[in-house]
Amino acid sequence: MQEIKYFLTKSVLFSALLAFTLAEAVAAKTSVHKNEISGLLTWTAADDGFQIELIQLLPDFIRAIYAKHNFPAEEVERAASYCVFGTILKNTSEQHMSYRVADWRYRAKDENGKYGAPLPVKTKTQWLEEWRKVGITFSWTLLPDVGEFSVGDWQQGFTTIKLPRETEFDLIYKWQLDGEMHSGTLQNLRCAPESLVESN
Repeated sequence: MQEIKYFLTKSVLFSALLAFTLAEAVAAKTSVHKNEISGLLTWTAADDGFQIELIQLLPDFIRAIYAKHNFPAEEVERAASYCVFGTILKNTSEQHMSYRVADWRYRAKDENGKYGAPLPVKTKTQWLEEWRKVGITFSWTLLPDVGEFSVGDWQQGFTTIKLPRETEFDLIYKWQLDGEMHSGTLQNLRCAPESLVESN
């Protein structure tokens, strides 16, 4: 419950910011914050009219969310097996901004620090199609596949990455300003640990 309150409080009080540059450049301004109570990390970056914040979420937080909405136990565990981040996006430009999660990719590091091939980020639509097959109609929590933002607009939801606990990876993302494509890379993200004890 503490992590639920933490995520909701942060998302309401400030639309945290992360952004990226053209041609898969590293985000221009990136900061990492460690929560002194939980030990969990938040990455914030800002660049060229697009801001994003990624907040580590514990598996138990994910379990609590979906169990509360009566998901089958197998689906609760399947969702909790993903590397999940609370995600907040914001248009900080004076232009129309848009994004598509289908354009985003991640690449994980192995134990030798070498990157694997870029893989697609799982979309909300993919999750919903899988859930409908087992009778789940709940659709809240996940970051929408597509966002169309006017000046000052923001959006939030879960981003899910299929990686083991505490794996390091980069997120390669794209967005558009008035139809012009931009791309950037947020480096050295880390999946949350299994529990708070392991994060300290």
